[in-house]
Amino acid sequence: MRNSNNRYALLLILIGIAICSATETALAESIEGFYNMPGDFADCSEEQNITSPSQEDKSKEDEPKRRALPAPFPSPPFPSGEYQGSPLVGVLPSDSVYPLMKRIYQTPCGEAIKNSRIKAYGWLNGSANLSACRHSNTPDSYWIVPNRVELDQFIFRVEREVNSAQTDHFDIGFRSTFLYGIDYRYMTSGGWTSGQLLKHNKLYGYDFTEQYVDIYTPNVAEGMILRLGRWIACPDIETQFAPDNYMGTHSLLFTFDTYTQTGIMATIMLNKNWTVQAAIHAGTDMAPWYKGAVPTAMFGVRWVSCDNNDSVYLVLNAINSAKFQRFKMYGQELGHDNFNYVVGTWQHKFNDEIHTKTESYFMWQQDAVVGGTPSAGPVKSFGGGGGIGADIHGTTLTYGVVNYTMFKFTDKDFITVRNEVWRDEDGERSAFAGTYTSHAIGLTHNFNTLVQIRPEIGYYRNWSYKAFDLGKKKGMLLAGVDMTVRF
Repeated sequence: MRNSNNRYALLLILIGIAICSATETALAESIEGFYNMPGDFADCSEEQNITSPSQEDKSKEDEPKRRALPAPFPSPPFPSGEYQGSPLVGVLPSDSVYPLMKRIYQTPCGEAIKNSRIKAYGWLNGSANLSACRHSNTPDSYWIVPNRVELDQFIFRVEREVNSAQTDHFDIGFRSTFLYGIDYRYMTSGGWTSGQLLKHNKLYGYDFTEQYVDIYTPNVAEGMILRLGRWIACPDIETQFAPDNYMGTHSLLFTFDTYTQTGIMATIMLNKNWTVQAAIHAGTDMAPWYKGAVPTAMFGVRWVSCDNNDSVYLVLNAINSAKFQRFKMYGQELGHDNFNYVVGTWQHKFNDEIHTKTESYFMWQQDAVVGGTPSAGPVKSFGGGGGIGADIHGTTLTYGVVNYTMFKFTDKDFITVRNEVWRDEDGERSAFAGTYTSHAIGLTHNFNTLVQIRPEIGYYRNWSYKAFDLGKKKGMLLAGVDMTVRF
């Protein structure tokens, strides 16, 4: 049995950093309907007067201005000011600078690095929870070990964002993101250091979650970004890293969705309202060199209303044979999920204080297995392992809807309410068939731009079978808190 003292030490370290950071001067904050949908790809550019921030330094007056509609949400306190969509065309690179880069800028090469727009930064995210379960909080995520303190994410990232606001020249960017922590199992993609989970079922692991190059050209429509490599799946509310999410835990709908895709994707901005996407990738959470990889298409369309109060993002995120991929690996019969699905997100802004996001998907797969992609590793108390599940003959379906509604009440704080209904007809995703519901509420408090805490409480239930605590309970009450410290 592993000593839990390390987990408590981690919590104390995070709390200590938070107290110290909270006493410092905050870093400069980031700059940052269906009812009136324009027809025939109408452009509302004449209705909007996009200007640079009034406090912008005069030396930047000649720099390109944002061509997309304004960011609809105040960020902070919300994790992002944008509607769902990645990558976004017509926006400026982020001007956020965290402590590591501030130090680098002070070196002899600092000015050259600053001019190159290459940045290095990251964060630590840890959590503690109190659960009605004794062994495992699965099938929910990310806090899978009950009544423990854990390191969810250590992230280190190096990137250069393209400047797609300008229309004068090509631009090339990249992102390389490394992750370590218990959350790695939700990012795992076959062929990308996947043996940690798929062979050994380790609690802690690492993952090279984002590894891509972006090529921007202004010469296609209003601009196109070509992305090559491994990226985080675009359409989902929750398929983000810890600081970019509204809560520490996640919906069941997210838990059994795609996390990354590896291939090539084109994103084309037609005008301020409409963006289209198309991609060829190796299948849901699979690298092209993985045994189960299969050529897979993706198509998406994103619309934002002229009044900037509504957005719809609809994506056919995977379309191929939809047949579960079977193969032999690690000396036994295994396989990998190859589900197809369509996913859509509608977002509405009531005002600067309140906005809501509703996501739904419909997923199908042929000749799948109970529990989905198997791990050949040993069965562990927190879940997973044990090899391939029982066969499910024919077509099996999974579908659901989740809503997030956010209420800002100070410049540093907001409340999130999350509700969902999700059905796994034959247990192909969660290993337990039935209809699930979950209801959770959380508070996000930003001490400053470096330190954030998020306490929350939620209730999760399978109305048909005992799906929680490794098949011992129908429902689970879960409370906890996570903390993020940026560097």
